[in-house]
Amino acid sequence: MPAGVCGCCGPLRPRYKRLVDNIFPEDPKDGLSKSDMEKLTFYAVSAPEKLDRIGAYLAERLSRDVVRHRYGNVVIAMEALDQLLMACHSQSIKPFVESFLHMVAKLLESREPDLQVLGTNSFVKFANIEEDTPSYHRRYDFFVSQFSAMCHSMHEEPETRSRIRVAGIRGLQGVVRKTVNDELQAIIWEPQHMDKLIPSMLFNMQDAQDLDRVGHPASPSVGGQEPDPDHQEDPVVLAESCFRELLGRAAYGNMNNAVRPVLVHLDNHHLWDPNEFAVSCFRIIMYSIQAQHSHHVIQQVLNHLDTHGRNTPRVRAGIVQVLLETVAIAAKGSV
Repeated sequence: MPAGVCGCCGPLRPRYKRLVDNIFPEDPKDGLSKSDMEKLTFYAVSAPEKLDRIGAYLAERLSRDVVRHRYGNVVIAMEALDQLLMACHSQSIKPFVESFLHMVAKLLESREPDLQVLGTNSFVKFANIEEDTPSYHRRYDFFVSQFSAMCHSMHEEPETRSRIRVAGIRGLQGVVRKTVNDELQAIIWEPQHMDKLIPSMLFNMQDAQDLDRVGHPASPSVGGQEPDPDHQEDPVVLAESCFRELLGRAAYGNMNNAVRPVLVHLDNHHLWDPNEFAVSCFRIIMYSIQAQHSHHVIQQVLNHLDTHGRNTPRVRAGIVQVLLETVAIAAKGSV
């Protein structure tokens, strides 16, 4: 019987609460109770109308454990949520998802890197689940903002900084995959999201010491493919992979919102002179987008050159060189 519940009141507790309480061992180090988790999962599948109450109660427990720094219980709660999400696919899952996303948001808002990574991992698993019907009212604005902020982490410990940035990139990748696969796909291409997402990728790609790793002509678009496991923890490689995947999904009507933030980033960080990174970025763009959209990218670079009419010759020459690269790739080497 859970601590703090008297004998006379114990049987009156709702069954779903008793089942949830039972998955938490006395010592969190023992981990999630598998047999009790199986019972909770069976109950949730058999009575899907109870899912929202299960989610709300788990959210209540998790919020309390985060405040009290009981991180062992937090890990158990998120593991339980992940398993319930994977097991339950019905109309009743939508209220449960709201509780789940609320808990993920709680973890991302914490200042503990371990909790931020934990929340990201759960969100990525959720992003790979295909829901029966799209949820038109659900917005991912908070997650785009929070994951983008994590991509810019300046934590004093290099290893921790890298972990947070990788989590941020994987989170953004999850948002993209979750939104482009259904009728919500227009949302992710809105300027307010692209203006956060694209610079977050470029910020990490700039850390590459060897520019040949970024945008090499022999590296075609990887589409929805997962990054190489050997480089999973490298923010540079993961950011490029996410950047390629995003561009590979862009339709003609979204090209402007996808390319404009790149041009703005290059302007803001004075990356036209020298322009090695700018050239690398547009190689990636040209090899990642659908071939029929190439002329649209060229037109955007041309228009951007016009806006730099009063700039230095070296900056204009840097933009012209990028233009030359894009035209050469679009024409398959024949200018």
